[in-house]
Amino acid sequence: VSTMNAKTSYEGEEEASGTRNETLGESGYLGEAKRGQAIRVAYVIAALDLTCLFMQMGVMPYLAKSLGLDSVGFGYLQTIFGVLQLVGGYIFGRFADQFGARAALILSCASGSVFFLLMSLSTSIPILFLSRLPGVFMHGIPGAQKVITDMTTPSQRAGALGKLGLCFGVAIIAGSALGGVLSTKFGIYVPAYVGLVGSLINTLIAMVWIPSQTKPKSDHHVTENSTLFSIREILRLMKFPGVMEVFIVKVFAGLPIGLFMIMFSIISMDFFGLEAVESGYLMSYFGVLQMVVQGLVVGKLSSHYTEMTLLRLSIFVFAGVGLGMALMRTVWHYCIIAVPLVFAFSMLATITDSILTKAVPSSDTGAMLGICASVQPLTRTVGPTIGGVLYKQFGVSSFGYLQLMVNFGLFVYLLKSKIPLGEMKS
Repeated sequence: VSTMNAKTSYEGEEEASGTRNETLGESGYLGEAKRGQAIRVAYVIAALDLTCLFMQMGVMPYLAKSLGLDSVGFGYLQTIFGVLQLVGGYIFGRFADQFGARAALILSCASGSVFFLLMSLSTSIPILFLSRLPGVFMHGIPGAQKVITDMTTPSQRAGALGKLGLCFGVAIIAGSALGGVLSTKFGIYVPAYVGLVGSLINTLIAMVWIPSQTKPKSDHHVTENSTLFSIREILRLMKFPGVMEVFIVKVFAGLPIGLFMIMFSIISMDFFGLEAVESGYLMSYFGVLQMVVQGLVVGKLSSHYTEMTLLRLSIFVFAGVGLGMALMRTVWHYCIIAVPLVFAFSMLATITDSILTKAVPSSDTGAMLGICASVQPLTRTVGPTIGGVLYKQFGVSSFGYLQLMVNFGLFVYLLKSKIPLGEMKS
């Protein structure tokens, strides 16, 4: 009887603690104004970081070509960057858990400064390859997500994370346009100079306006294995209820469309017959859609429906998008398909990140976000090979059929399985 009473008392305390956390947020001690300011600063850092990144992405093929790098060599360059991001994502997340979100953001912005400095000095192919190395710690979005995760209550998290899509949309439009204009009018290295200045500004912003501690000291603990990279720690996180199931859905649902987007530059030329300028307009169209969906739609829906309902909805829409992609023949068809595509992609990314960060202790949210951030680099690493085979052997429609089959299977799995979704606290 005494054991049962003790258990009841403990559960009551845990429930009350959960209620207090929900009311105050994990960093409620900072005050509503300071938390709001830190979140807004995180949005600014993310937008500037992504703008600089998209600027160099548009210029990089031309810079590589001017140095005498062929298409195979450029593929190696992209693969190296993808592998570095893949390995660095989890390390960065663990660094954020152990040293705080502010230190992690400063590390990311400083690495970006070194990245653009080396890129501006790339007068030979070896230096160009060397410029990719700082990419291992360039994780501005996971850093901003860590700040937002620490500063929001569980019920606010999906909406706050969704607003990062506004930053992504602005970056696609501004970064693509700036990269083209600056390189054409002022020289191929000018975007790297601008990126260097932008990264230095971001470093200063993170040092001045992000609080040194974004969550209560009681939420910090040192795990048994305090190394920055540990397979055992990854496996430990995957054992929490629902984490493995949701992570598998996150990886496989986005894989087919990820393969398509990797091959999109070739598809836009060969299949759609677009010129470089028209491809730029299409990217801007995607940016606007991203801003509208993640800035307005995701937050509204997350406040009215459960996260599992929205996860199922995104997978169902993804399956429909696959059917549309299998049947599309012109770029106008693709523009129509892009609307549900961006919706499903944005909803899947936001909801899974929100679910996974709430399923682990608050002291492990950085590591979880780092693991989530490794999904796209993984796709970029294996994607060129798989995507190239699919496109060459079966054509564009193969991406659509793969998308349909994978997501229909995942939708049935989500309907039949009861994934335990709990909110962990330290």
